[in-house]
Amino acid sequence: MSVAEPRRIVLFRHAKADWPQVSDHERPLAERGRRDAPVAGRKLADSGVPFDLALCSTAARTRETWKLAVAELAERPRTVYEERIYEASPGELIAVLNETPDDVNNIVLIGHNPGMQALTEILTADAEGDTRERLDRRGFPTAAFCVLTYSGPWKSLEPGTATLADYWAPSE
Repeated sequence: MSVAEPRRIVLFRHAKADWPQVSDHERPLAERGRRDAPVAGRKLADSGVPFDLALCSTAARTRETWKLAVAELAERPRTVYEERIYEASPGELIAVLNETPDDVNNIVLIGHNPGMQALTEILTADAEGDTRERLDRRGFPTAAFCVLTYSGPWKSLEPGTATLADYWAPSE
């Protein structure tokens, strides 16, 4: 990997979930979530990021979000369903990312709030254009994602080492 081509980390919050009488882990997407997830997938496809790996929470709403979103990508990345992403703190999410093999350049991590927003804030030292202002104004609603850039080995990813390169939310 050259310095001219930084790694990209997409932090993708699951789409809107429903509230049926099931455990939190088994909550499915609501109708709005089933509409928003493919739209987010098309926006990910439009970003031009060729994903090498998807790390997805094992929760039903994240798996369903990813299934609907990945169908919009030109190429499906290898997907790993990771229990540790569910209800993870930013530190736990960084630990998961630190385990990524260095031959992987671009990752999409499909997870939950408050972890996605907190991880974005912790990892980013800089932001391109108005991305930070838009994120601060909108927060990290369901089906939103941030694109971070990072140069270095995955084991060295830590707070303040990434740049917020892009932000998208369904109402953008």
